[in-house]
Amino acid sequence: MPPTTPPLSDIYLHWGTEMPTTSTRTLTIGTRGSALARWQTDWVIARLKIAWPELDCAIKLFQTSGDKILDRPLPEIGGKGLFTEELENALKTGEIDLAVHSLKDLPIDDATGLTLGAIAEREDAHDVLISSDHYTLTSLPHGARVGTSSLRRSAQLLVARPDLQLLPLRGNVDTRIRKALNGDYHAIVLAAAGVLRLGLSHHITEYLSFEVMLPAPGQGAMAVQCRAADHSTLDLLQPIDHLATRLAVVAERAFLNGLGGGCSAPVAALAAFQLPTSNIQLTGLVASLDGQRVIRLSHEGNDPIEVGTDLAQQALAQGAAELIK
Repeated sequence: MPPTTPPLSDIYLHWGTEMPTTSTRTLTIGTRGSALARWQTDWVIARLKIAWPELDCAIKLFQTSGDKILDRPLPEIGGKGLFTEELENALKTGEIDLAVHSLKDLPIDDATGLTLGAIAEREDAHDVLISSDHYTLTSLPHGARVGTSSLRRSAQLLVARPDLQLLPLRGNVDTRIRKALNGDYHAIVLAAAGVLRLGLSHHITEYLSFEVMLPAPGQGAMAVQCRAADHSTLDLLQPIDHLATRLAVVAERAFLNGLGGGCSAPVAALAAFQLPTSNIQLTGLVASLDGQRVIRLSHEGNDPIEVGTDLAQQALAQGAAELIK
C-alpha cells in the first residue's frame, strides 16, 4: 500500500466503518456489449466475489450511441459521452447499481449524483501498432495507410511520420484488428490495454514508446461508476479501488480539465505515483492537428489536482489555447 498522502476531499472516498451486508444483496451492473466491455465487467465481478463471496451480481447490457454510430469520427458526433450516457441514465434511475467503463471514455466532470466508486489497477498504458505485414512505425512504407480515429494518435503519428495517410477507424477492438489483418490498412493503432485484456497480444507488431505516443488521460484504467449517495455500494467497491492508479488518473484528468475539459484538440497525459516521495509525476502534451506544433511538459507534486491544473496552466502559457481552438 502506498504511503499516506495528504487528504484530498475531492478525491478520496470516505468509507463507512460498518461491514457491508451482502447476504441479501444483488448488484445490477451495467455494461456495453463489446467483448472488451464484457471482459472488464467480468473482471470487476470476479474481484468483488473474492472480497464478498456471498454477493450476487447481475449484468445488464446496453448499446450506447457510440456503439451505434460507426461511420463518423467521435469528435464529429459528440465525443466521449456517447459511450456513457445511457449507462449513466440507468444509474440515475436506479435501473442498475454500477456501470463499468474504460476510464478514458468518461467525460471529465462527474454526472450529477454519480461518482467513481472504484478505479481498478491500471493495465499497460501504451499504444500499440498492429500490422498484417509486421510493419513497425519506422518501417512503414512512404505514404502508408494507418487507421485511427483519435486526433491524439493522429497528431503524434504525424510528428514521427509526416508522410503517413491517416484513415478513420471505428469499431470494437476485435473489429479493428480484423480490418488490419484484412489489409484495409498497412497498420492500425490501438490502446495496448484492450488488446492485452482480450488475449490478442500476438497481433501486436510494436509497442509505441511514450516518447513517440503519449496516451490519453486515463488510458488503461477501468472505472466503476455508482450513485454518490449509495454508501453501501461504495463500501463494497473499496477492495478494488487502487489508490496509486486513482491518484495518477486524477492528475491526468485535471490536466485535461485545466485545458478546457472535453476539448477535441490532440491532448495526451500520463502520470505515475512515485515512491518513496508519494509525489505524482505528470507529463502532458497538446499538439496541432497536423503535428507541426507540439507542447510537451512535465510537473511533479503531492496533490494530483494541483499537479494537473498547474501543468495545464503552463501549457496554456506556452500557447496551448491556440491549439485547442
